[in-house]
Amino acid sequence: MTKLYLDIDGVLLTAKHTRPALGVEEFVAFVTQHFECYWLTTHCKGDPATALRYLSAYLPASSLAQLGAVHPTNWDALKTEAIHLNADFYWLEDRPFQAEIACLEAAGVADRLLVVDLNTPEALRQVQETLRQAMQSQQL
Repeated sequence: MTKLYLDIDGVLLTAKHTRPALGVEEFVAFVTQHFECYWLTTHCKGDPATALRYLSAYLPASSLAQLGAVHPTNWDALKTEAIHLNADFYWLEDRPFQAEIACLEAAGVADRLLVVDLNTPEALRQVQETLRQAMQSQQL
């Protein structure tokens, strides 16, 4: 199963005036059903409970239950330290560092970074559609 690395702020929640992203409940249901999900956020450095506690102020219990299956990651300086670059993966991030992009480029997997811009209408729906198309193309 394809791995999906999830950021929280700027992906599941808006970065400014924190609130759930438009369509986040449907998005959470989709990604947790179709991907092996991993937290890649400052809210989880080895302990997924911290991410869930943070999200509990914003998301309904049904979404939190689905996110309970998300695996923790641990990294120091760059989030790419936690990504299995040789595995089949996608990474959802709102503000990747240039050094992280360079790391992905060096490994030949820069196309696996999906930059999320919640200022774009229907951003999560567009990301979900991109992931759906990728899944379909892999099944051919």
